[in-house]
Amino acid sequence: MLADKTILLIIGGGIAAYKALELIRRLQDQGAKVTPVLTRAGEEFVTPLSVSALAGQAVHRDLFDLTAEAEMGHIQLSRSADLVVVAPATADLMAKMANGIANDLASTLLLATDTPVLIAPAMNVRMWEHPATQRNLKTLRDDGVQVVGPDEGNMACGEFGPGRLTEPEAILAAIQSKLSDGPLRGKRVVITSGPTHEPIDPVRYIANRSSGAQGTAMARALRDLGADVVFITGPATVRPPEGVEVVPVESALEMESAVQAALPADVAIFAAAVADWRVSSASDRKLKKSKDGLPSLTFAENPDILRSVAQMKTGRPPLVVGFAAETNDVVDNATAKRLRKGCDWIVANDVSPETGIMGGQENAIVLISEHGAEPWPRLAKDEVAERLATRIAETVNSNS
Repeated sequence: MLADKTILLIIGGGIAAYKALELIRRLQDQGAKVTPVLTRAGEEFVTPLSVSALAGQAVHRDLFDLTAEAEMGHIQLSRSADLVVVAPATADLMAKMANGIANDLASTLLLATDTPVLIAPAMNVRMWEHPATQRNLKTLRDDGVQVVGPDEGNMACGEFGPGRLTEPEAILAAIQSKLSDGPLRGKRVVITSGPTHEPIDPVRYIANRSSGAQGTAMARALRDLGADVVFITGPATVRPPEGVEVVPVESALEMESAVQAALPADVAIFAAAVADWRVSSASDRKLKKSKDGLPSLTFAENPDILRSVAQMKTGRPPLVVGFAAETNDVVDNATAKRLRKGCDWIVANDVSPETGIMGGQENAIVLISEHGAEPWPRLAKDEVAERLATRIAETVNSNS
């Protein structure tokens, strides 16, 4: 799939750098040529010899290599590849990229390139969550840099959370999507998926039965058509798709913030089953039984993320798609919802318990648009996703 493609792979400094060796092997298995660049910090974790042995060519390390620089080698390197991949992309590298700093070979290449760039961040969870890193991330997204990962899990430093380098197979899937000639190549799609968990206290929450399966299938299908996908997911029971940027959230407020940070986009799809309400004053301690009887919970309305994006005055995605999970009067309720929210399409389905759709493997949707209601047959959720992705691609391209 990557035959005759050249990948300029920049390996940053971090314990996750060892995964870059596996990525090189997987890229070569797909027929790609890998041109490696190793930062000075990266050399602390993997050796130039191991990288060059796997890549089958010399490792580029120094900006002031006099032989190469006699011909402006850093400029040639930056533009001779089909894709520049930074894995791992450290907080330092991301900061340099976002602020136009060029004080070593890797950062100079990234500033000089006119080639698409994909980064796979990896760092300590506190570094990832720091406002400076999140500002830099937003800048890079706005500049058109595609981001894959990071994953959430245990880290070498002993902490747990987002910041782990995503696995090589997921980075490979993102590279394949980025270099595909699909009809959505170069288009940015934001998808929300899964349920939200609204806390009552530190151990209890309000939720729903959404598995996230349909949203996940949508992300895969759009990725396979070449889209750059930002997948914002609540705590779903299905694994997130590979090869897309995954943004895990818990609550509706966190999901709203993540959506705003992910915009602008060409398409926004709201497949998440967002809780309508949250406890307005969640307890910071576990609620206990008492002789005074049941605790009293006061609710507040959650933000309407679909409506806020669909009714944006500036920067509205050209195509906004909502989902409507109904238990009665499916078409009437979904049609009214489309008008009320101001979105372009509503994907409606009947999630009554007897249908087995919520949490199941199949779906039966009705596509609601300005042209009316279009019922689809009951299909596997992957097939529904593929058909919807094809329709989205046709619509986006016809309007561009």
